[in-house]
Amino acid sequence: MAQETAAAPNVGPGCEQPIAPKKSSGFSALALGSLGVVYGDIGTSPLYALRESFLHVKASGVTDAGVIGTVSLLLWALFFTVTAKYVLFLMRADNKGEGGTLSLMALAQSAVGHGVAPVFFLGVAGASLFSGDAIITPAISVLSAIEGLELVTPVFTPYILPFSIVILISIFWVQSHGTARVAAFFGPIMAVFFLIIGVLGATGIGAAPRILLAFDPIYGLSFLFGHGLLGFVVLGSVFLAVTGAEALYADMGHFGRAPIQTAWMIFVLPALTLNYLGQGALVLSNPGAVENPFFLLAPKWALLPLVLLATVATVIASQAVITGAFSLARQAIQLGLLPRMMVLHTSETQEGQIFIPKVNRLLLLGVLLLVLLFKSSSALASAYGIAVTGTMVVTTSLAFVVVWKLWRWPVWLAALFVSGFLAIDLAFLAANLMKIVDGGWVPLLLGGCAMVVMWTWVRGAALLAQKTRRDSISMQDLIRMLERSKPIRVAGTAVFLTNAPEVAPSAFMHNLKHNKVMHERVWIMSVVTEDTPRVPLNRRFEIRKLSDDFTSVILHYGYMESPRIPTALATLRKAGLKFDIMTTSFFLGRRTVKAAQSSGMPVWQDKLFIVLYRQAANATDFFSIPSDRVVELGEQVTV
Repeated sequence: MAQETAAAPNVGPGCEQPIAPKKSSGFSALALGSLGVVYGDIGTSPLYALRESFLHVKASGVTDAGVIGTVSLLLWALFFTVTAKYVLFLMRADNKGEGGTLSLMALAQSAVGHGVAPVFFLGVAGASLFSGDAIITPAISVLSAIEGLELVTPVFTPYILPFSIVILISIFWVQSHGTARVAAFFGPIMAVFFLIIGVLGATGIGAAPRILLAFDPIYGLSFLFGHGLLGFVVLGSVFLAVTGAEALYADMGHFGRAPIQTAWMIFVLPALTLNYLGQGALVLSNPGAVENPFFLLAPKWALLPLVLLATVATVIASQAVITGAFSLARQAIQLGLLPRMMVLHTSETQEGQIFIPKVNRLLLLGVLLLVLLFKSSSALASAYGIAVTGTMVVTTSLAFVVVWKLWRWPVWLAALFVSGFLAIDLAFLAANLMKIVDGGWVPLLLGGCAMVVMWTWVRGAALLAQKTRRDSISMQDLIRMLERSKPIRVAGTAVFLTNAPEVAPSAFMHNLKHNKVMHERVWIMSVVTEDTPRVPLNRRFEIRKLSDDFTSVILHYGYMESPRIPTALATLRKAGLKFDIMTTSFFLGRRTVKAAQSSGMPVWQDKLFIVLYRQAANATDFFSIPSDRVVELGEQVTV
């Protein structure tokens, strides 16, 4: 709802990518566009996934069983986790065409109700863990690409870190300009990238054709269970190959299920499979190539062009994750999980192209700290994976609720079906937990902080709303009092934004108390965020006449929409509600929140909520209200 000082109340991963093409585009254009947005992360995994897995094998000696077993585990992770779970199953669990953790949470809540705490906390946990992934992905992707310069000439070695930092700063700097102009190039560039890595892999298989035995899952299982702790450690690195799987689900609403599935099945999966087989064959024929099998697949004359292409591909992968973080943040704001933040639209035609300055600054700061702390992609690989595996466990758990309650499968059948995916997710999670000491604590710390922030904001906002209702007079009682007291009336329309339409807005009470006047037309306006991604225009508003002078207006928005009051007013005018914008004033309450002596939260949480509250964007900017029509009235409240 529109709030006087707090965010609107309330969820795949749930990430809207601003760089998605228009849905009106043809099928082939959508499939091509998905290569640049959906598959940027998973497409650049060959740069480091198999290398990190082989480095563990190298410690005990490079053998046929180790190499073939590792490649087999990696391929079947792609076949089972990405193809079976995400492409064929989860993409059917859509929320009005949208996917992602927050969308799945909203879908599950619609099936079981908002009062079910486990569903809510699963959604918050998934969204929090994604924040860790959004920081690590740009760092590891760009570093792994720039490190290819070492193979061109050792002269570049001292400059790898500075080059990486410059590129990362540039990526975040251009976010405010929007991505529409470069989006058209993302798909074709990634198409070229996939084509080249597929060809390199296919030509490399000839060096050791026995690598094709990796298609037999027995080799992978034998290595996993026959090498004790080593097999389990390798499994944690193998997971790096599927870290972009969540984007398949998250971007479904922008490209459609069929284009994403088609691009994966006929283009991306074959290219990745060939490249991983080629890398494996190269290591079988030349164990020394284990240090960097991706770049060593290329002939020497093609090494520098491949490094440049890989760098561009990692920039695209980083772009996709960053814009996904913007979208997730907006969803969290709309669902009441975060304070209001300024959301800037970088395109006049595409709703999804947004820029959130605060999120951009936080991401940049986090990425630079990680690069300076870990200094190499191999070191960062130890921190990578835990956040993504955690998100996958959350997604599978929420999917069980949807299959059981919404699809109405028998509980035993839903549990049996989902348990296979959950078992693999938990195995990957357990393997990645072994990385905690070596850097895995980073995404857990980031995710934990994000979860505490969301939990504190939701809890504090609920207490504040409860106090507001308790200390306020109901609108019906106020109307009856005003009919008897007959305050002075002035011409025009006054719009009072509130998050509790059933009680008198504090701004109205302060205006009446201090100015001792009331406008001839008073609108009590609130904004409600629904559990659906978007709300049709014919369901955008509810108008209810409270009396001859008072009208209640409730605006409905989806959690993937930005509430814009001027646009809503134009819709109201078309619906027959008469007013003149030049004689309409918007009254907003600006609260100063202080900690109460006895609060429903611990002292530390009170202080954190107050800090978050002070950082929230003001309603004028958030709802795009013309600033010259706004009157703000302040008050102090305790929580």
